[in-house]
Amino acid sequence: MGSAPIQRRSVILGFALVVLLLISAFQSTEASIHVYESDPLREVGNAYLLSGGSEGIAASDEHRSYIRFENITFWGSKTAADHQPTVDFNGGLVQVIIFEAADRDNIGGSAYGGQRSLCCTPDLAKLEGCKEGEVIRTPSATDKNWPVALNIYFRGDMAYAHMKNKKEVNIKKTGMYNLFFMTCDTRLRGMRVTGRTVWKNPGGYLPGRMAPLMKFYIFMSIAYAILCGIWVFQYARYWDDVLLLQHCITSVIALGLLEMTFWYFDYAYFNSTGMRPVGITTWVVTIGAVRRTLSRILILSVSMGYGVVRPTLGGLTTKVLLVGITYFLASEMLNIAEYVGSINDIAGRARVFFVLPVAFLDAFLILWIFTSLSKTLEQLQAKRSSIKLDIYRKFSNALAVAVIASVVWIGYEVYFKATDPFNERWQSAWIITAFWDILAFALLCVICYLWAPSQNSQRYAYMDSKGDETDDEETESLCRESPGNISLVKQDTKDGDSSDADEGEEGKRE
Repeated sequence: MGSAPIQRRSVILGFALVVLLLISAFQSTEASIHVYESDPLREVGNAYLLSGGSEGIAASDEHRSYIRFENITFWGSKTAADHQPTVDFNGGLVQVIIFEAADRDNIGGSAYGGQRSLCCTPDLAKLEGCKEGEVIRTPSATDKNWPVALNIYFRGDMAYAHMKNKKEVNIKKTGMYNLFFMTCDTRLRGMRVTGRTVWKNPGGYLPGRMAPLMKFYIFMSIAYAILCGIWVFQYARYWDDVLLLQHCITSVIALGLLEMTFWYFDYAYFNSTGMRPVGITTWVVTIGAVRRTLSRILILSVSMGYGVVRPTLGGLTTKVLLVGITYFLASEMLNIAEYVGSINDIAGRARVFFVLPVAFLDAFLILWIFTSLSKTLEQLQAKRSSIKLDIYRKFSNALAVAVIASVVWIGYEVYFKATDPFNERWQSAWIITAFWDILAFALLCVICYLWAPSQNSQRYAYMDSKGDETDDEETESLCRESPGNISLVKQDTKDGDSSDADEGEEGKRE
């Protein structure tokens, strides 16, 4: 009776999600094509600047890499114009600065006013020989043309200045490049920028740190397809003996295959157009959130002994579903914030706001899983069910290895990011993301191996045996609520169940 309202709410929630996804499918978001929509410059030291983007770009002899400027326009301060009608922007200088992360110290000069000076002042012009009113730029030791400084001037009584359309800056060295719009003119303190820049890598528009992931998802799709083929073969071969638990495993495999395939198409579209499709990306992150949620609920249910020492989760069903729904929503919000939008990293505080709920829920689930797994192992030992006990011991060992590997990798990820504040190791950053997909796939393979459909699948199933003894009061109450034969599989009473016979013999010997 209580399941009907839950089902209705699930249908309504699913319908609302589908509607949102269909709406988002007609939208797209700029990615390696950075768009500026009247973005204002902000004051930093004695300069006014706006970050135009930061990306890893690879140099190649076969294909050209570049940064292209399209319809870039600088608009004078409206506030200044309102309060000072006679303000004259004529001769106002705006500079476009492009530099590699390794050459970041070549921008700016000696300390001025307590912090590093970006603009050349009269005093610094005498000390360092820079040009007054311009950004201080020291040529790189390896290339005198870097960092690049492009000058754009306000002319006449015009309140705006245009940059030459489709001007391109060729990239001849692999590195992490940064672009800034800067001015030292106080008349332009409230200036705004419109237009866009296009960042092109040799293989396409996909940002350098993301390019290896496209190939990675090809391999992951193939791996999931092979696992899916093997599992479906066993699934069809022993269809009459398939358990509900194995149906759940099938769903996780199918979702994993869909997720990896959709990720590849998302990156391929991104690479060819320079724009990330919000529709496809939203679908893929949603599929991923569902897969991760279902995987955790599956592992938790197995750890609780579902289908092995208890026929249902009973009173825990509501709690498990509540945790699952909460985890899905938290994971969905994090993934949408990270992937459905600009490729630039989320600001530190904003990212923590989305990451913390997922991290907390993961820690809570790990604790719950191992606590439940410990109780299940005790029950199996009390029942002297050596076959199921062996499977659960292997399962617990695999989970322990996965948790240890996760903790170690989190430590490495923190170290990686802490020691690379300027993303200079961007070419290997893709491994951080790839590891979690590899770990999830490896754990799924272990589960598939332990619970593969076979003619002996009945050994995994819960059986209402009067000889079984357990100290778990909740399990006893669940057994009393389901009188009669509550096995998850059909029992052949004529030939006898091989599993019962094996366990009976083991009980006599022990």
